[in-house]
Amino acid sequence: MESGHDNGQAARRAELGAFLRARRARLRPGDVGLPEDGIPGRRRTAGLRREEIAELSGVGVTWYTWLEQGRNISTSAQVIDALARALLLGPDHHRHLRYLAGLAAPDRETPSDDVRPRLRRLVDAVAPNIASIYDGHFDYLAWNRAYALVRHDPDRLPADRRNLVWMMFTDEENRARMTRWEPAARAVLSQFRAMAGQRPDDPRFADIVAGLTAASSEFREWWNEYPIRSFRPATIELDHPEAGRIELEMFQARLVERPDLVMVVQVPANHAALQRITSMLEKPHDPRHPRVAGVEERDQPL
Repeated sequence: MESGHDNGQAARRAELGAFLRARRARLRPGDVGLPEDGIPGRRRTAGLRREEIAELSGVGVTWYTWLEQGRNISTSAQVIDALARALLLGPDHHRHLRYLAGLAAPDRETPSDDVRPRLRRLVDAVAPNIASIYDGHFDYLAWNRAYALVRHDPDRLPADRRNLVWMMFTDEENRARMTRWEPAARAVLSQFRAMAGQRPDDPRFADIVAGLTAASSEFREWWNEYPIRSFRPATIELDHPEAGRIELEMFQARLVERPDLVMVVQVPANHAALQRITSMLEKPHDPRHPRVAGVEERDQPL
């Protein structure tokens, strides 16, 4: 008797075959650099033939035929990506193909500078809640003025260290404000460890790990423990030098169009915390730190 898991896998393989057939049927030989048939109507099948896709992607015809038939055969990321190129798939269809093949989505490109103003408008829109957005490496992409005033200002960090993990383990001001720094630092490290483990050959992860291993004894010790933990709801407490005690409830969200980016919103946990944050935002801007003033002053590439 087949299990529910086996039935689910069979259904996914059948869907993969249907997807491949549908995309193959949309292509003409000229779309992929092949000569058109000399006699109109000679092709008995719509679109490209199986053997043409197999040749373009560098796989065997039999193997590709079995894949379209939904047979239980092994696939690799390299082969699936080669099929995506042969079928001229765009980013959305490429991700869907990988999903149907049971693979992780392809890596996203670093957000371009024209995307960052949109992200900044988003974090500014949720004020007085504290908000920031970072990428898969935990590098900061956007933050609002509340984040800069209450937590810390990423602009004060060197460009190659404008990173949540670097901040947690090396920013003494942030550490002094947090009443329970260690649990929060361990939670960030555990999420970062999980992401880095999925991409062991990524040079950016390697640079961050090497730098923090040298800079922080806690990072070095905890990293070797191989902690893995996904985000869990939590409330943190800060002793802010100007505003006093502030309690913040943590939320994480991902953008549908960029699920590799994480938006962290820190919501005042009570009315007193909200009043203290609002009071800070109402104060005149410190001219020594003009870039916490708003979106326009942060529209430079990070």
